[in-house]
Amino acid sequence: MSRSSDPHHLATAAVVVGVDGSLSSDRAVRWAASTAAGRNRALRLVHGYDLTAVTAIYGAYDAMVPGVADALRERAERVVAAAREVALAAAPDCEVRTEVSPEHPSKLLIDASATAHLVVMGAGSGGPLSPIGSTVYAVGAHGHGSIVVVRGDDHPADRPVVVGVDGSRVGEPAVAAAFAEAAFRDAPLIVVHAVNDITVDAFRVFTGVLPDGGVEAAAAEMLSERLAGWQAKYPEVHVEFDIHPAGSRKHLLRHSETAQLVVVGSRGRGGFLGLLLGSTSNALLHRAACPVLVAHPD
Repeated sequence: MSRSSDPHHLATAAVVVGVDGSLSSDRAVRWAASTAAGRNRALRLVHGYDLTAVTAIYGAYDAMVPGVADALRERAERVVAAAREVALAAAPDCEVRTEVSPEHPSKLLIDASATAHLVVMGAGSGGPLSPIGSTVYAVGAHGHGSIVVVRGDDHPADRPVVVGVDGSRVGEPAVAAAFAEAAFRDAPLIVVHAVNDITVDAFRVFTGVLPDGGVEAAAAEMLSERLAGWQAKYPEVHVEFDIHPAGSRKHLLRHSETAQLVVVGSRGRGGFLGLLLGSTSNALLHRAACPVLVAHPD
């Protein structure tokens, strides 16, 4: 699919944010509003109040009586109205649209991701080890295009974009998204690659030693060849390699502490189409210190 025919890159494609009135939702709205304004795109704030779940709890009749159904919708309208104020405070000139739906929030966002420029969500409150919500996991696993989960409070624009690259064709969507994001943000791009998917400690157990620099040199040559087309397409993006014998998850988490965005693929090296999320992507959604973009194949 060419970029001009890709629905995620059409001029009409909006930045979509799932909102729920939480502090993490507000952080996601501010991040998305600034991103949308910088790219001259509309911002679409959506909230699903999941009438089906309420029906299961109260029964079909009680859930559909005006008192219950109207209360749910009124609360949803308040949530998106408050989110709109947050968005305009962050980006006063941004075009902001709002939408409430009786759909489950996961389905609403997955459907929206088919034509959105980006779909953005907050990661939830709590410490760095707090579990992500079911909606975040479902959309991150089953969405289309680029799904961003906003983590952390401080995302300075002078920090680099970081991408995890495993060298396989499965990882091409992450590479494409990372170069595009680095170009949009006028930021350097750090390419993190681990020769093996296992951890550094496991590598020592299996081999007794860490490999010498020859392995890293061969990996650097492979990556240079694999990324040559992207570097030609985005000559303004300064690229640095960070290559390790093993432990990609550990190194990406470390980079997230000093990055403005980390980009990963939805599946890892050799991943299956039916697999929800690769283990590295899942770990970053749980523990990264900055926003994480999960890139899905078109």
